[in-house]
Amino acid sequence: MDLNLHHFPYPGRRVPVIAERGIVASSHPLASQAGMQILQSGGNAVDAAIATAAALTVLEPTSNGLGGDGFALIWAGDTLYGINGSGAAPAGLSAEVLAAAGYQEMPMYGWWPVTVPGVVRLWGDMHARFGRLPLAQVLAPAISYAEDGAPVPPMVAYFWARGVAAAHIRRGPEFEGFLPTFSIDGRAPRPGERFVSPGHARTLRLIARHGTDVFYQGEIAESIDRFARATGGLLRATDLVSHRSEWVKPISIHYRGYTVHEIPPNGQGIAALMALGILDHVDLNRWPRESAASFHWQIEAMKLAFADAFAYVADPAKVAIPVNEMLNRERLAARRQLIGERAQSYGPAALPQGGTVYFATADRDGMMVSMIQSTYMGFGSGVVVPEYGIALHNRGYGFVLDPDHPNRVAPGKRPFHTIIPGFLSKNGLPIGPFGVMGAHMQPQGHVQVIVNTLDYGLH
Repeated sequence: MDLNLHHFPYPGRRVPVIAERGIVASSHPLASQAGMQILQSGGNAVDAAIATAAALTVLEPTSNGLGGDGFALIWAGDTLYGINGSGAAPAGLSAEVLAAAGYQEMPMYGWWPVTVPGVVRLWGDMHARFGRLPLAQVLAPAISYAEDGAPVPPMVAYFWARGVAAAHIRRGPEFEGFLPTFSIDGRAPRPGERFVSPGHARTLRLIARHGTDVFYQGEIAESIDRFARATGGLLRATDLVSHRSEWVKPISIHYRGYTVHEIPPNGQGIAALMALGILDHVDLNRWPRESAASFHWQIEAMKLAFADAFAYVADPAKVAIPVNEMLNRERLAARRQLIGERAQSYGPAALPQGGTVYFATADRDGMMVSMIQSTYMGFGSGVVVPEYGIALHNRGYGFVLDPDHPNRVAPGKRPFHTIIPGFLSKNGLPIGPFGVMGAHMQPQGHVQVIVNTLDYGLH
């Protein structure tokens, strides 16, 4: 059956779910089941989030994987913690190297846009600080899905087919691991067909047995290094061993008496906060929810926020990011004055082609996790480490080559990042996690979630 976004004969359904002793929300029922299994076994919300995360790398490899990045916001006790699990450019990658290779902008596929994958270290650091159950137990459901196989949902099958079609076109030794890993005799799995991932299972078992360090300084890291050297990549074991997650203080803004929290740059969560700050003194309720006037204000606020984000957001470890100035109330009020009855004119943005998974967990003790992980564009760079099931992301495509831009690619630098978890609180008490999927749509999606919830009273 020919599936596309205009012909999709499978019904979808979303219903509110209410629970008192724990809950997991994700894009895949088997991933949510993995998280619930861990909660039912005595794990907490962080254990459940890691179980869900690992399961999603198996169940939705079109959107995320062991070779990607991740971020999380964790409510524990009376504090909201943030963790940045994004990786940096290899030490051998620079704008000068790319220019010498003939590039005037960042390449989208192949080894060039591959940065250090951070998601596995993210799991390990979250587990070390907050986890309750052994990591091997937390990863067990994902290992089972990888070894025994799991049915492929229709939407995943659709994006999988696109990835396999692209793999048939690409040429080069770096791409040769894709089809043996992610196809069935050269084709994508069909909706409902069971897909088994032995390489993925092998990697997860190594992590369960030896901990997440094995990915960055053990057998897996050594295999990635060898494969990169053999096929023209710049990623090295030294890049992997030097990678660390970063615990960060979330940034926030007040909106309608609530506090909206995001991870600080190098991510684009600040764009959502700026847009909400612009809208905070606009009475959206005077217009119907789906009216042109309400949409106009939200869209124009988002345009202004993106203009700042694209100009200033980069790796704060390498360049100064004026976060406080960007969220300054007086400045946002001045930006609000730029919105009139006519739309500001910008060129059209590209439609999202990539892949991301967002998920959230909560336990009976009140711990909550808002988490997101991604390989950026579908299966990422198209580069797959043979025998380990690792599709390496192309997050480096988020860099620019402009010598005057703070987000210019440089060795050891983290790129502008699209994936953002959100969290809502009021008067110092948690309301809950929220998030969406969709590359540069995510700040807009966060604004829509908050506006529709707080301004228009939707669940």
